[in-house]
Amino acid sequence: MNYQLYPALNASQEYVVFSSGLGGHGQFWQPQIAAFQQAYNVLIYDHEGCHADSPLLSETYSFLDLAEQIKNLLLQLNIHQFHFIGHAIGGFIGLELTQLLGTSGLNMESLTVINGWAALDPHTLKCFQTRLALLEHAGVAAYIAAQALFLYPPSWISQYHLEIEQQEQKQQKDFPPIQNVMRRISALMNFQITPQHLTELAQRPVLLVANQDDMLVPYHQSLKLWKLVAQAELYLMSEGGHASTATQAALVNRRILKFLQQN
Repeated sequence: MNYQLYPALNASQEYVVFSSGLGGHGQFWQPQIAAFQQAYNVLIYDHEGCHADSPLLSETYSFLDLAEQIKNLLLQLNIHQFHFIGHAIGGFIGLELTQLLGTSGLNMESLTVINGWAALDPHTLKCFQTRLALLEHAGVAAYIAAQALFLYPPSWISQYHLEIEQQEQKQQKDFPPIQNVMRRISALMNFQITPQHLTELAQRPVLLVANQDDMLVPYHQSLKLWKLVAQAELYLMSEGGHASTATQAALVNRRILKFLQQN
């Protein structure tokens, strides 16, 4: 399993675990590492099934499998207390992980969910149905080319189009088995927040980060989730798109660090 652990520069004993979205790669969090490493040990990791040489995922694959994956990694690394930060489905992996804490001896001190949702929005569903259709009928290159449209604001794509093209070339070389991508999207579309999740959320500090110009996940879904979790804090950004961790990294970093330092 691929992971990287960056030690805190101030010898802190506190840990922050980052879990990425659909792409599944830990390097998604590159814009966060240096800022968080000032005060925390930083763990990033790759989801199972997200590389070209990955084994095929099972037909029953779900986010609970991904929660088991990070639970086992934390136990392996002897990390028992941590803050968890997830982007989109990475946040839902954190939600599923809360269901495993009691039997594992782990303590999630806080949970941050960036551009998540209370329920799968019809708009988001249509976006993923479109991406699946591209993958099935137009192929990997078309699927990858469309990805930036869902992640970034138009101005960001205009300014960084050369860097995006380089990223897309790397993605094509390490694209996972198509079946894995389809099963990850299926797990996303089938995931539901349960009363048990809400019970666990009520027991720890929660920060929700949302972007009003998110092309993939309408921000009103974060508002709905905020209303379900009484003590949750909401940081609503006017711009940044779905991948605001990259496009507005400094703002996102400052807000999450402030939240962590208060909890």
